[in-house]
Amino acid sequence: MLAFTLYLSMWSWLERLGGIGLVLLGLVDNSPIPLPGSMDALTIVLSAHQRNWWPYYAAMATIGSLVGGYLAYALGHEGGKEGFEKKISKDKAQKIYKRFERHGFWTLFIPALLPPPVPYSPFLIAAGALHYPRRMFFTSVGLARGIRYGALAYLGSIYSKQIFGFFHQYYKPLLWTLIALAVVGGIAALWWTLKRKHEGKPVIPDTKNEPAKMTR
Repeated sequence: MLAFTLYLSMWSWLERLGGIGLVLLGLVDNSPIPLPGSMDALTIVLSAHQRNWWPYYAAMATIGSLVGGYLAYALGHEGGKEGFEKKISKDKAQKIYKRFERHGFWTLFIPALLPPPVPYSPFLIAAGALHYPRRMFFTSVGLARGIRYGALAYLGSIYSKQIFGFFHQYYKPLLWTLIALAVVGGIAALWWTLKRKHEGKPVIPDTKNEPAKMTR
């Protein structure tokens, strides 16, 4: 019950902050323990409250997502491939590397466009680990997130009455679901990290000082 009360208080606080709340939420959205769907939901709710401001909320959600995404990118850039492979399995890491080598731009663009539960943080961290160009990073992520949050904000402004009716009916189940997903995701990430360290699995050499070849 305490977790629910804290989450509810945080949500109300972010909602009162408006666009600034979206930027702050963007920092958490790409963290190791994200809140799946929270950015989408807050963008919709704020746009439904103030229908004429939907372009502003779409822009602030995009900015927040870019800031949070760049922090994940910087984390990957600092740790390189070795650090990235400590977070996920080597096989999954290799698959992501191949995607970047073949379709650099689209490897970031498509996951950023898709809604939860599609995981996105691994792609952001991998982009940093592979030294993917910052300009292309901001272009692909910013364009995809702009389209996504622009569409959500616009729909929120159009269907405000229906949206508030839905949230009023399913508010508590939705919050509990988000909390459960965040807790499970955090436990799973912690377990996998500890398991990798305990087994001492080999990783490929750190090549963060060697720029990776990327397709534009």
